Amino acid sequence: MITTKLDIHDTLPLTCSLSGTCCHGKSVLLNPWELVCLAREKKITPVKFRDLYCEFGGIRLRFNGALGWKNQQACSQYIANFGCSVHLGRPLSCRLYPLGRQIQNEEVHYMYQGKEFPCLEGCPEVSGLPQLTVGEYLEGQGADKFEKAQDAYLDLMQNLADIAFELLLDSGLAESGDTKTLQLWRKMGSESPEALAIRIGTEWIDYLMLPEISDNLEDPVLFARKHNDLLLAKAQEQFGAVHTNQELHAASVLTMGVALHLARGIGANPETLADHWITTAKSHGALE
Repeated sequence: MITTKLDIHDTLPLTCSLSGTCCHGKSVLLNPWELVCLAREKKITPVKFRDLYCEFGGIRLRFNGALGWKNQQACSQYIANFGCSVHLGRPLSCRLYPLGRQIQNEEVHYMYQGKEFPCLEGCPEVSGLPQLTVGEYLEGQGADKFEKAQDAYLDLMQNLADIAFELLLDSGLAESGDTKTLQLWRKMGSESPEALAIRIGTEWIDYLMLPEISDNLEDPVLFARKHNDLLLAKAQEQFGAVHTNQELHAASVLTMGVALHLARGIGANPETLADHWITTAKSHGALE
């Protein structure tokens, strides 16, 4: 697939025609703070929103609405002849669409898939609407706070992976000749989100997607930091006293599974990450 990279000053037909075609047949991924935002806009609890409208423990919105554009199902939050029912709480992927976002060497890059601008297929009328720069579009979409949330959860994901590394490398498990841990890291990287959610189990899925945080809701960075502290405390409570190689193996696999599940929710590729982390572990003496 060809990717067209963009500069923040590039001008594109980004004025929305409000036709709703982009609300059909997509995959909208969520981080935990976005799940809270959606629930608040829906005026229900995060657990209820998750159970009614999300898949795989909360990392993806369900698209089980009425058939629409190209005979594809609508997002669960889309209402025909109205639009998004949770528009003010919509996640980053909706705010960016049709753009993608990537961080490389600590620099943020924007792009879209293909040579032709994606909106032109479903909404050709946008070619007659005022054009916006990428920067103007992002500002109008209120993307800044949601980008900060995404980046904060990227840090949290790495912190979880670091715990998995410590359980493998600093405990004596790797030195014992263990090969099963990295084998399962690799398997989890290529597992379906449904299979990985089942492997992790409901207890840790809930810790990941439904943190008990009632403050800092307006500041996603503080929210993610508090969530990070809660997860680290839970890991210390559950794994702080493990000693046997089997216990260390199980703890490392579980923590890495949680990191990879979160990775998928923030739009990263779990298989690529797992391969990278396995290569890093091997460079420090772990075996596969």
